Amino acid sequence: MNTEHPPQDFTALNQEVQDIWNQNAAFWDEQMGEEGNVWHRELIRPAVERLLKLKPGELALDVACGNGLFSRHMAQLGAQVVATDFSEKLIELARARTTEHVERIEYRVIDATNKEQLLTLGKRRFDAAVCNMAIMDMSSITPLLSALSQLLKANGRFVFSIPHPCFNNGSTLVAEQQDNEGDFSITYAVKVAKYLGGTPKKGVAIIGQPAKQYYFDRPLHALFNACFDVGFVLDSLEEPAFEKPKESKLVLKWSDLREIPPILAARLRLTT
Repeated sequence: MNTEHPPQDFTALNQEVQDIWNQNAAFWDEQMGEEGNVWHRELIRPAVERLLKLKPGELALDVACGNGLFSRHMAQLGAQVVATDFSEKLIELARARTTEHVERIEYRVIDATNKEQLLTLGKRRFDAAVCNMAIMDMSSITPLLSALSQLLKANGRFVFSIPHPCFNNGSTLVAEQQDNEGDFSITYAVKVAKYLGGTPKKGVAIIGQPAKQYYFDRPLHALFNACFDVGFVLDSLEEPAFEKPKESKLVLKWSDLREIPPILAARLRLTT
């Protein structure tokens, strides 16, 4: 039996990944705006907020913050926030959008695949850290997790959200029409052709974005074992799904599959 697992880190691609996100920054900012898209509003933000359980005055680290959408939300909840991204253009756009609670948010250009850069933020400083829908965009996650094990306070929590690996890695949305003696119905499903990943691929997160972005699909064992290796334990999971269909340019869309969660959100804590 083949026990070898495909590689999960592709550091040689990091510069290209960074260039792509700088190309997509303005488009991404325009599309996400202040409230985010329907995925963020209905699936990601509610689940992550429940898991994060922020208290007023806590210091939170937002890794790969994009245009600062969730950073500003945490500031509205009363938290102090350090928000980082490796895209200089996204950080510029995030700063430009921040007109309220300015004193509660510090934006920094930090590469989440660079442990040394992350540690400049301060060891044992943060009560919580969050990374929304970005781990799958990172060429390497080992430096981030290793750094978080030192940046967080004792029993500090780390919450991340990602496309659900079980249903997004090499998957296809399908629809089947059934004829039951003249009564027609359509069943929506996900066909998964491969899961273990190991090969970076390019795609689009939002139709119309200027450049295709890299996806680094990692199965659950690769994601969580990397967390466990640096001292995290899994504390809680959520698997949110859409409750009703949404309008979309696509013929088949995730909101048609109300029994299949397109998102996975997890909370981990340090064991020491």
